Amino acid sequence: MRIVIAGGSGQLGTILAREFLKSGDEVVVIARSAGSAEWQTRRWDGVSLGPWAEAIDGADVLINLAGRSVNCRYTEKHKQEIMASRIDSTRVLGEALAKAQRPPKVWLQSSTATIYSHRFDAPNDEATGIIGGNEPDAPKKWGFSVEVARSWEDECERAATPATRKVLMRTAMVMDPFAGGIFDTLLTLVKRGLGGAAAGGKQYVSWVHYRDFVNAVRWLIDRDDLSGAVNIAAPNPLPYNDFMRAL
Repeated sequence: MRIVIAGGSGQLGTILAREFLKSGDEVVVIARSAGSAEWQTRRWDGVSLGPWAEAIDGADVLINLAGRSVNCRYTEKHKQEIMASRIDSTRVLGEALAKAQRPPKVWLQSSTATIYSHRFDAPNDEATGIIGGNEPDAPKKWGFSVEVARSWEDECERAATPATRKVLMRTAMVMDPFAGGIFDTLLTLVKRGLGGAAAGGKQYVSWVHYRDFVNAVRWLIDRDDLSGAVNIAAPNPLPYNDFMRAL
């Protein structure tokens, strides 16, 4: 297959690109930086159409992972960048798909399990899950993450791509052993004595192993009968206390 990964220079994009290359697929990464010599890279600004859009025409799969890192202080400036980087990149990818003579058969759009409500009574699945943002017992600041997730998905849904199946990947935290990832970040905190309970320690932590994430992406590409929101998470979330104790 020919697979295009927008925002593919980050942690997950790099993992996917290498796994697809191992399988003999052709990989094109669309990114702001020059990227790796292992695969083709097209430069973009994440906002406007340009020569990079030619890579999408004739591709089999488009995967969008673009968005500013959320590993930062949530200042107003950073919050604006987090939101805009996701909305603008998704919008312009939709425009590129609409203009393509041979658009990809599937668009896997990054989203997040953070979209769901903070709750203890039941897990949030795709059919009955409750979208968050209005929980009476959750800090108001949590609402921003839900707002980002909803806006991200809405922008993808708005794109006019009748020939392209769209999947919204509501992915939990992806745990991998590589430097710079969420597991590395959390483990570093623990090693420095900064682990322990947060917000009472009862909140559930949803996560997924990076190999399972890769396999889920492959599965979603193959399953042409699936579209819309799909959760990608391990079946055994842990309360934050237990999660940090394991680390």
